[in-house]
Amino acid sequence: MFSNPRTSPALPPSRRALLRTAVAGTAAAAGAGLVLGSAAPASAAAARDAEDTGPVTTPEQALRRLAAGNHRWRTRQQEHPHESAALRRRLVQGQHPFAVVLGCVDSRVSPELVFDQGLGDLLTVRSAGEVLDEAVLGSVAYGVLELRVPLVLVLAHQSCGAVAAAVHADETGEPLPAHIQYLADQIRPSIERGQHGDARVDATINAHARGVRRRLAAEPDLAGKVAAGELAVVAARYDLRDQQVRLLS
Repeated sequence: MFSNPRTSPALPPSRRALLRTAVAGTAAAAGAGLVLGSAAPASAAAARDAEDTGPVTTPEQALRRLAAGNHRWRTRQQEHPHESAALRRRLVQGQHPFAVVLGCVDSRVSPELVFDQGLGDLLTVRSAGEVLDEAVLGSVAYGVLELRVPLVLVLAHQSCGAVAAAVHADETGEPLPAHIQYLADQIRPSIERGQHGDARVDATINAHARGVRRRLAAEPDLAGKVAAGELAVVAARYDLRDQQVRLLS
């Protein structure tokens, strides 16, 4: 299940109001330690697809489903759900993903694998270092406003190359190639000045994910849904060593 490694500094009242639902979702995820068996045999795949496609309407439900999927992944009990022929035919009529996952482009961190989800489950948006631009913001907004997704999860990860490049460029003053400099410029405000070396990169990974979460939660089109409890925007981190996703406060 998800875990929460530490408590962040107090947020101003406006931020606390925007993130109240996300905090509730964190508590729900913490209690979502589902005990699952081994992966279902192929003959049972269609039956699972038929019963596990019900609507997810709350942030808490979405977090519980992600937590359960990550538990299956890291314990090597993946079910590879929602791949049957019948499910594929139903998806022709439309999609109803239960979460938007904004993740990095890193090839080691595929959201569908990390959360053991299948076709139609996740609306995935990926940019190096989870950097926001208009295309990314529009993609997230599409999931929330048009598809009525109740959860947006910003997924950072251990050993993020984009963050490491931004930290290196900031420390040395060396320019980065072409459009990579744009990524570094977007990450730079999150650099943790009180840390050094690998610790600075590691702390910046978390700080940047939190910053992206705050920006998304404050977007006018999303903030009202957060305040109404219809949407949670949360930040999390995937660790390559143990394959666990941990929520960031």
